[in-house]
Amino acid sequence: MAAPSWLTIPNVVSVARLMLIPLFLWLVAIDEIGWAGVMLGVIGLTDWIDGYLARKLDQVSEVGKFLDPLADRIAVAVAVIAGLITNVLPAWFGWGIILRELLIVAGFFYGWTQGVKRLDVRMMGKWATFLLYVAITGLYIADGFEIDWLNALMLLTGVVGLVLYYAVGVAYLGDLREEARRNKHVDPPG
Repeated sequence: MAAPSWLTIPNVVSVARLMLIPLFLWLVAIDEIGWAGVMLGVIGLTDWIDGYLARKLDQVSEVGKFLDPLADRIAVAVAVIAGLITNVLPAWFGWGIILRELLIVAGFFYGWTQGVKRLDVRMMGKWATFLLYVAITGLYIADGFEIDWLNALMLLTGVVGLVLYYAVGVAYLGDLREEARRNKHVDPPG
């Protein structure tokens, strides 16, 4: 019997990423902040691995296109919220990420009502996400293992990532408006 078409190696890696999030939270809960940062790094690495495998093995799937960004959003949201609660992340940094995510969600719903099915991923968005993942991970590691110079470096990395995150958000807003204009003749779903 053949495996279901959604059961691919990259999708298994994405599910594994989701399953590692509770371990990250447990490490935060027992005040092993540095090791939680290491686990967050592993979680981030699986994000790169599943994308690489999907392309290399020609296993890009619709499930994977949904599952991968969902796993990313959940991992980042959990890390940011936990970081705010434990004071690992500065409030301005954590809330800056949350605000941008809320704006993206609002944009998604606007696009959905305008018949927009998807937007192309921008390389700047990938870089912004990478820098934020590195910064958040590094801030956990710096705090947990008390590495002051790493903390300063990760704050700088986080600022650059956050600026790029907002800049690409503005670019996506332009893409969304253009795509909505093209779809003006399509009735909203529902």
